[in-house]
Amino acid sequence: VLVVTDTPMESIGRAFFEAAGSLGAEPLLLLMHPREVSGQEPPAGVGAALSRVQVGVLATSKSLSHTRARREATAVGVRIASLPGATEDMLIRALPVDYRILEEECLRFAQLLTQGREVFLTSPGGTRLHLGIEGRRGFIDAGNLKKPGSFGNLPAGEACIAPVEGTAQGVLVVDGSMAGIGLLQEPIKMRVEKGMVVEIMGGEEARSLERLLAPYGPEARNIAELGIGLNPAARITGRVLEDEKVKGTVHVAIGDNRSFGGQVEAPVHLDGVILRPKLYLDGQLILG
Repeated sequence: VLVVTDTPMESIGRAFFEAAGSLGAEPLLLLMHPREVSGQEPPAGVGAALSRVQVGVLATSKSLSHTRARREATAVGVRIASLPGATEDMLIRALPVDYRILEEECLRFAQLLTQGREVFLTSPGGTRLHLGIEGRRGFIDAGNLKKPGSFGNLPAGEACIAPVEGTAQGVLVVDGSMAGIGLLQEPIKMRVEKGMVVEIMGGEEARSLERLLAPYGPEARNIAELGIGLNPAARITGRVLEDEKVKGTVHVAIGDNRSFGGQVEAPVHLDGVILRPKLYLDGQLILG
């Protein structure tokens, strides 16, 4: 078992290292400096080590989920749990759920998304977003990491899909939390055309998002993911790892979507959580 951690989350990483040893595994602990943004590649040595073990635990402050290093390790059969930004309180609260029920619900929504053609997302905050999903497969993150090559977040609890590139159109208003920023004091409004964020509006947090995206080119503005939160124990805390799993929320990510069937590879993947959404699939209300 390889535990990859960084300096802000070293105590969480060491807890998993100790737990792996107590269960009879051969644990390794790899400590690195934090990445600048979620989705940025780790040092080359991290990827090399991750592909040479059976189990990987990514306890880092910035997500390594949507990186080439993680995908290459998954491809050779490594079972990986990613816990970006996790806290002790979050893990104690949102890990002990009924995973059988959670997986059933995640599968139900993933199957609906797989069979669908178009999604229309609305919210009281002002979201009005159309997304094409025909031909794309719905994925689940339900905590079942038993099979070689399985991958997911902990805490778990979502169904998601990568919209077809170029199809997203409308207005996206993130009013819960935003990866890289946290809890929002003021909503971030994004105008979306032909699958790309073309304008970001709002206050200081909107300007912070602009600054986060600026170094990474146009691919960073791709509408990458539509996700449905399904974990009944999760709550909005400003940590997107947990926020995006809150039952009754929807999240939309921008940037990289290669990890779940998309065509855009970018060095960034940022999720934004939408509160009190309504989600229509081919004209039928499925959430809200």
